[in-house]
Amino acid sequence: MTILRESMIYQLWLALLAVYDESRLHALLVRLGAWCNRQIDESRILQPLCREGIIARAWPESGLCRLLTGLVNLPGWILHKLYRLLPVTFEDSFFARLAFQVGDEAAIAQSWVISLLWCIPFAYWNNAYSLMGFVLVLALFYVRSMHREQARLDLQSIGFYPLVLFGAMFLGVAFSYEPSSSMRFLIYHISAALCVLVTVAVVRSVEDLKRLAAGGGVCVLVSSLYGVYQRIQGVEVNESYVDLTVNEGMPGRVESYFDNPNTFAEVLILLLPLVLALIFCSRHWWSKLMASGVFVIGAAALGMTYSRASWVGMACAMVVMVFLWKPRLIPGFVVLSCLAIPFLPDTIWNRILTIANPADSSTASRIPLYEAAVEVIKKSPVTGAGLGTAATQDYIRDFNLYHGDAPFVHAHNFYLQVWIEAGLLGIIGFVGSMLWNIKRAAHTVRHCEDSAARTLTCAAASALCGAMVCGLADYLWNYPRVMCIFWFVFAVALSGTKICRTKMA
Repeated sequence: MTILRESMIYQLWLALLAVYDESRLHALLVRLGAWCNRQIDESRILQPLCREGIIARAWPESGLCRLLTGLVNLPGWILHKLYRLLPVTFEDSFFARLAFQVGDEAAIAQSWVISLLWCIPFAYWNNAYSLMGFVLVLALFYVRSMHREQARLDLQSIGFYPLVLFGAMFLGVAFSYEPSSSMRFLIYHISAALCVLVTVAVVRSVEDLKRLAAGGGVCVLVSSLYGVYQRIQGVEVNESYVDLTVNEGMPGRVESYFDNPNTFAEVLILLLPLVLALIFCSRHWWSKLMASGVFVIGAAALGMTYSRASWVGMACAMVVMVFLWKPRLIPGFVVLSCLAIPFLPDTIWNRILTIANPADSSTASRIPLYEAAVEVIKKSPVTGAGLGTAATQDYIRDFNLYHGDAPFVHAHNFYLQVWIEAGLLGIIGFVGSMLWNIKRAAHTVRHCEDSAARTLTCAAASALCGAMVCGLADYLWNYPRVMCIFWFVFAVALSGTKICRTKMA
């Protein structure tokens, strides 16, 4: 580190920063950022969009919130009463003290769980692993609450709309076209709900938040390294993934160990913003260097997936990240992005140009998928066809609603697929959850001091924005493991917002 600080490059960098701080460009960008903030604060159009709704504001003090909070904390309350009855017995027990110590570090256990779960190759993956992992972390939290009465699962911070969506999943089974098939998918959603519940509960500090982001970074590193290895070894072109007539010369699409290139790309757009945040909020040069290396490798792997929807989603995530983190950097970010375009590989640039090309079979094939999903909504707008892709596939086949060439797997649209699976209540809960969480995070980071928690909250909110844009052309929950990653990022945004608001109070 001393050699780096004494180098001419480092001294030149410090000199450039000093010149920039005193430059008119810096002053102009600061004024532009202040102007953007004033527009948000004073705009009659944006103010209603940015503030919390009546339902969201009333949720923490509602009777339903108190009832559900009491129910999910009932096991911990019972264990704490048992501890109060026999304090000497537990304190004199080596195994009890060990269990309490492990329970106090549930956030570390959570980071290890997500690191291990998301690095398992697809060939060895079982969806029961997610459920087992998050049940384990929940059990550790209950052990912690046994000797710490203040340790409670926090439904207030999770909000009303996610619970509406979760309730809609049960209704999606009850009114399903194939209830037995939908029941299997309900287990996947329960795993995701546990992920949110335990993540929000175990995060108590900025360090806990950084550990969880680092756990996601491990997944990015391992999967991206394997993706780069695939590219070096050579990937056979799969004609079901790409139309070679309009993508001539494009190499095979990297999928790492996620079985599908689009799925791999979706994982990256969810987790790469967290890795980027780690670069900004790391306190040591070596941790910044490591996070930078992981981000570069992950970004390269994202390019190798040739997933157009994910590229657009990632671009959106980066724009939102800059806007939330430091609005004055937006002009510079736009200029750098434009300057980077000529340096894109020809295959990537040509792939981008096919996004709106109706001659591309991948693009054209989505039209009958959308039409089939709309027909399901027309026939069953309130209840949908039933939870899970299997129920919707059978519903569409039996009623002859799909008229495309390739088999119907899902609607290739996040919003349409949620609607046809979970009905009207499901799509309301889903869109409400995303808007509420993103708005709440954005409002919080704009009114709190710069910190690691603020940076990570910006990253998580921007990742959700990128995922929602990507969802216009793809369905991110087709693989249950990606569903858990999605809800993990959702929970990181909630946890970061909670920590930032605690510091503001």
